[in-house]
Parts: sequence; structure tokens; C-alpha cells
Amino acid sequence: MSRRTLGALFAGALFGIGLVVSGMTDPRNVIGFLDVAGRWNPRLAAVMAGAVGVHAALLGLLARAGGGRGARLLPRRDNRIDRSLIVGSAIFGVGWGLSGYCPGPAIASLGFGARSAYVFVAAMIVGILASALVPRRRSGCEAP
Repeated sequence: MSRRTLGALFAGALFGIGLVVSGMTDPRNVIGFLDVAGRWNPRLAAVMAGAVGVHAALLGLLARAGGGRGARLLPRRDNRIDRSLIVGSAIFGVGWGLSGYCPGPAIASLGFGARSAYVFVAAMIVGILASALVPRRRSGCEAP
């Protein structure tokens, strides 16, 4: 295995362990966070704050790396808010709010045999395959 593959495997395993330990593989915690008028659960806010802090620190380290390898890992600057971004964000948010899953926790939940995770991941795969049918404009932000 290459160093890059091992690094990706380690990062994915660490992410999955973090999801399980924080309870984010349980959709009730996500739905509890979204239920601001009822029994609000702030657990997701703490997980998000931790993730944003780690991400900000990593971006700072990569920016200091200069024009070498670190600069290639930084996101490209495309700050346009267009129809595709708004529609995609709305679809993601509605799916997340209705199911309590987003892709990472849903995939981690497959290991626990959660039926709802299997349904969600199957629907996610259908959505990914269907996205190939949507015409795309070149924005310079495609994945490598």
C-alpha cells in the first residue's frame, strides 16, 4: 500500500471512530440538535466546533507550507453562490433533517447493521448515480 493510501485509511478510520465515540452515528442525536423547539441536544454543535477547529488548524499549517505540497491541498477559491449550490445544499439539508444521517455517519452505521443506514446509503448511491445525468458547468473546482 502506498503512503497516500495508508494516510487516507488512517484518516477515514479516525473519522469513523470519532463519529462512533461522539454518538453521531445515532440519528436521534442529529434530529435532537435540529429540534430547537423541543428537546434540543447540543451534542452535534460540540462535534462541529471540534471539527472546525481541527480544520482551521490544518489549513493554517498547509498555508505555511507555501508553494509545495501543502498548497495543492488547499481548496481553490470559488466563492460563487449559484443556483446549483443553493439547490444542492437544500436537498442535502432536507435529507439530513429527515433521516438524521449524512454520508459519513451513515456509512459508519452500516457496521452496526442499522436498517435505516442501509436505506439511506442505498438512496445516496442512487443520488450519486443520478447526478451524472445533470449537466455541469466547468467552474475550476472539480475534484482532482
